[in-house]
Amino acid sequence: MVAGHGQRLFGKFMPAAQADRLDAEADGLGAIATTGAIRTPAVVARGEAGGVAWLILEWLDLVPIADDATAGRAAEAVAAMHRVEGEHFGWHRSNFIGATPQANHESDNWSRFFALQRLQPQFALAAANGHGGALQKDGRRVVERLPALFLDERPRPSLLHGDLWHGNLAALADGTPVTFDPACYHGDHEADIAMSELFGGLPFAFYAQYRRSMPLSTDYEIRKQLYNLYHILNHLNLFGRGYLSQASRMAGQLRESLGR
Repeated sequence: MVAGHGQRLFGKFMPAAQADRLDAEADGLGAIATTGAIRTPAVVARGEAGGVAWLILEWLDLVPIADDATAGRAAEAVAAMHRVEGEHFGWHRSNFIGATPQANHESDNWSRFFALQRLQPQFALAAANGHGGALQKDGRRVVERLPALFLDERPRPSLLHGDLWHGNLAALADGTPVTFDPACYHGDHEADIAMSELFGGLPFAFYAQYRRSMPLSTDYEIRKQLYNLYHILNHLNLFGRGYLSQASRMAGQLRESLGR
């Protein structure tokens, strides 16, 4: 979009019935911006008329995070965001992961929060979409036994981006890290890092610097699969059977890790 005096802006437009998705995005962008940890596009306007809702954002000329120096700066910025903590797990409002509603009722128990407000709704939606059988059997077991993965670990309620794949993390030409399209809540910082690994795309230097800035737990590799199961189930529910085998495999492996 081009505004007055040649100013470039970025606009998102949706049917007014989906306006809450734009409100949730603006809320998350504002929350991250307030920390000062990492740059986000500023919210210029949010409105609706004639059955159309819109969110207007600052235009930023972005480049991918490709070189080690930029990756290191991005890792430090993400770690700084994660050091900002809330009083509880969850968020002050529900929001969305992609187009899927994401509940965020506040809780003091992380494993219960993730079981009941992340995995259980996605498994239920998968069942409603016709994906039953072993996926649901394994899913029930994972949800029931999930607290066993946190017996020796007490995650802190870090401010999370919530959808931190490489497509939502970039940089300005001078290397300043920028993030956007958040699905914010307070949770285990490892959930963001797990998501960033799911589809690849970030340099090794990003993870090396992040670990120096904010170490990961010794059991991270197991919990990474748990956290990414949420996103693969969401992809299954949004995009269909192409993600069924991956979701089933991950749920089965987690069930085995947790014991029958």
